[in-house]
Amino acid sequence: MTTDTAKIIEQTRHWVQQLIVKYNICPFARREVERKSIRYVTAAQREPQAVLQQLLDEVNHLDATPETETTLLILPSGFEGFYDFLTLVDIADALLVEEGYEGVYQLAHFHPDYCFDGEPQDDPANYTNRAPYPTLHLLREASIEEALKNYDDPESIPERNIEFARRKGSEFFKAILSE
Repeated sequence: MTTDTAKIIEQTRHWVQQLIVKYNICPFARREVERKSIRYVTAAQREPQAVLQQLLDEVNHLDATPETETTLLILPSGFEGFYDFLTLVDIADALLVEEGYEGVYQLAHFHPDYCFDGEPQDDPANYTNRAPYPTLHLLREASIEEALKNYDDPESIPERNIEFARRKGSEFFKAILSE
């Protein structure tokens, strides 16, 4: 692992711990952080086809490694533009279906310039889906379903996060992302 790769992974790990877990953005993340079952990987390439192949490699890793609960595939270059990244996400979702992984894995995504559809770019709520780098997040669908069974009112999570983000304001999140 190069120094740059190590730094990118450390920045992403810090974001998970100091924002996602600490402020309960994802109420299911703490358990996986404590179990050390999150795999952090940087994309070796910046071309879409190479990234999609690496995504499939990570699916294969999850298939073969049940102790790894989830993978964050970090894209440090090549997808700085949010809309280009969303195109990649759409293709990646279709690829998972095409490869027979619908209902097995779910793909979440984060981006430094994430913007919810119809919302202004400067809305602090966008920070609930902003990360230091464009990131594809592979989750086990069965684990999501199991976690949701044991959580009262999971539908309230996004709204709670939006309210929290707007209450804290953009500067709060910028400070965490710049650490």
